[in-house]
Amino acid sequence: MNKVSAVIITKNEERNLARCLQSLQGVADELLIIDSFSDDRTCSIAEEYGARVIQKEWTGYGPTKNFGNENAQFDYILSLDADEALSEELSTAIISEKEALTRPAYSMNRLLNYCGSWIRHGGYYPDRKTRLFDRRIFKWSDDPVHETLLPDTKVMRKEIKALNGDLYHYSYHSVSDHVERINRYSSLAAKSLVSRKALRLHMLCNPLWRFFSSYVLKAAFLDGHAAYLLCRIQAFEVYLKYAKAWHLRKSGRF
Repeated sequence: MNKVSAVIITKNEERNLARCLQSLQGVADELLIIDSFSDDRTCSIAEEYGARVIQKEWTGYGPTKNFGNENAQFDYILSLDADEALSEELSTAIISEKEALTRPAYSMNRLLNYCGSWIRHGGYYPDRKTRLFDRRIFKWSDDPVHETLLPDTKVMRKEIKALNGDLYHYSYHSVSDHVERINRYSSLAAKSLVSRKALRLHMLCNPLWRFFSSYVLKAAFLDGHAAYLLCRIQAFEVYLKYAKAWHLRKSGRF
């Protein structure tokens, strides 16, 4: 049977990490944590589950994940965030696939849990992600946020096999948690938008479209009040990133 390294990047993830590592038991042959000097119980929790921990200064999502892939023991990488966990069906599918691992990469559906509620509409599901891959072929982009997995050579979509089961994503525990993180993410995203034309027009129109398309056109309203909050706050995040980009351009600090 082929072997797989699970690579997870962390920074103060004591609330999520145990659930993530528990779901990887019997699936991953190595648990590798790249930790950006957490000051909570993240590292001790990792060690309780037999994970190897490497501490490294934060350099952005893509570069940090690539560092983890380079330091993994095995060529096939199962890349998870600390707030994600494998469903039983997905665990079974990965174990079965390890008999061969003939594809360059494997994708899976990601199911969002927002403030305790599952979100199945609004374009949030199936949120297909490629998370099991051959590191000799794929690397993460260098984007500081919203990194993407890119092949070194041309890989056809049909070569990426879809696995059964869901990757559970426990995104935000509370509205306060969500608001705190969009402030951080929007600041990172703003830096890449400074040179874009018509920033003020984007600032006005894009948040409205984001809410309308998700909540109305893609029927997020079917998932109740939690989905309403999610769509409203994410629309506000869109506004923030363009507002911050406009301010950076105006002030010349970019």
